[in-house]
Amino acid sequence: MRRTVRLYRRLLGAHLRAALQYEADFWIMIGAAALTQVIGVVFLGAIFAKIPELHGWAFWEVVTVYAMVSIGEGVGSLFFEGTWRLARRINLGELDYLLVRPYPVALQVMGSDVGLHGAGNLVVGGVLLGLGVANSRIEWSLGTVALGVLLLISAIVIKTAISLGTNSGSFWIAGPVSVFGYALHQVGDLARYPITIYALGVRLFIGVVVPFAFVSFFPVAVLLDRGDQAKLGLLTPIVAVYCVVAAWWVFRRGLRRYESAGN
Repeated sequence: MRRTVRLYRRLLGAHLRAALQYEADFWIMIGAAALTQVIGVVFLGAIFAKIPELHGWAFWEVVTVYAMVSIGEGVGSLFFEGTWRLARRINLGELDYLLVRPYPVALQVMGSDVGLHGAGNLVVGGVLLGLGVANSRIEWSLGTVALGVLLLISAIVIKTAISLGTNSGSFWIAGPVSVFGYALHQVGDLARYPITIYALGVRLFIGVVVPFAFVSFFPVAVLLDRGDQAKLGLLTPIVAVYCVVAAWWVFRRGLRRYESAGN
C-alpha cells in the first residue's frame, strides 16, 4: 500500500510540475474555476432574496450543500483528472503503455493528468463550506466533528468513483470524448441543491441509480439532523464503498474489451 501511494504521488507530481510550466494558464484556470463557483452562489443569493427558504432549507444550509459538490469536484479534478482523459486514451490506443507497467491500470489512468481548475473549486468550496456550517443550525461536539470529516471523505470518494465508473463507459461507446461521462456529470449538478425540490423520478435517479445526492444533500442532512434524510445520510460511508467496488468492476469489465490501436 505504501508503495502504491508513493508511486501515485510521484506520478501526479510529474504531471503537476509539467502543468506549472505555464504559469499564466495556471492562474487563469484557477481564477475561472473560482469565478464559476462564486457566480453559482450569487445565483443562490438572488433566489433567497425573493424567498426565505427553499423547501425548508435556509440560505446557508443550501450553500453547505453547494460547497460539498464544489469540494468533490475540486479534489476529483486536482488529483484524479485522468479519468476524464480515459476516452482519448482508448481512442488512440494509449492504454497499451499502461498495461505493461507493474502498477494498477486504474490508478495510472486516474493519475495521468492534473486539472488545475480543481484548485479553484477546492479553495472556494472550502471557504463556502466553512461559512455554511458556521451559519447553520448544527450542534457541534467532538463526535459531530468526527462524523462530519467521515462524511466529507466519503462524499469525495463517491464523487471520484462515479467519475471513474461513468467514464469507463468509453470502453463501450467509442469516441475521443466520454459523452456518457460528461452527460452524467451535468446531471450531477442537480445535487448542488436540496433534492426535495425535484420530482420523484429525479430524486430516485440521483439518490439511488447514480448516488450524487450522497455527495452533498444526505451528508449535510446528517449534520443538520433532518430526520429520515439524516438516517439515509448515515449510509454515506457504505455508499462510498459500494461506488468504489462498482466503479472498479465496470473499469475491469471495460478493460477486457480494449482492443489496442492495432499497430
